[in-house]
Amino acid sequence: MPWYDIIYFIIALIIMIVGLAGVILPVLPGIPLMFGAAFLFALLTGFDYIGWDTLLIYGILTAFALLIDWLASVFGVKKMGGTNAGMIGAFIGMIVGLLIPGPGIFAFLIFSFLGAFFFELLFNRDAQIALRAGLGSFLGFLAGGILKFAIGMVIIGNFIWRILF
Repeated sequence: MPWYDIIYFIIALIIMIVGLAGVILPVLPGIPLMFGAAFLFALLTGFDYIGWDTLLIYGILTAFALLIDWLASVFGVKKMGGTNAGMIGAFIGMIVGLLIPGPGIFAFLIFSFLGAFFFELLFNRDAQIALRAGLGSFLGFLAGGILKFAIGMVIIGNFIWRILF
């Protein structure tokens, strides 16, 4: 491996690790950043180490992670007994939380919880269901985060394996 490919590898790996941090901090694009690093590495090295087939797999994993990101909290609401109103509230709350600069993950979590809670309370007028829907939003976010972290580790592990072995 030429010295410049080693430098490309180190840079791509650093970007991937930053992307893994993005799985936890929603202000960073996480898994898409990791995919971008792998694609850039493949492009710079002439696809000698990472081919189109591997990039396709990384792309599918990235799309799946994005789907998980948006749906986990919403399905958490449903699993905890919330209605469609709570799922819509959690989704709107996530969007509002992402638009607020500064607090990052905390705004994302809090507004997802509050959206599910208030929409359930508004449409169903049952505080118990509303509270469970809010909790479901939080638990769904945690479950989605764990799955995205696992996907990120698979991408990094596979990337390292393909380059070094």
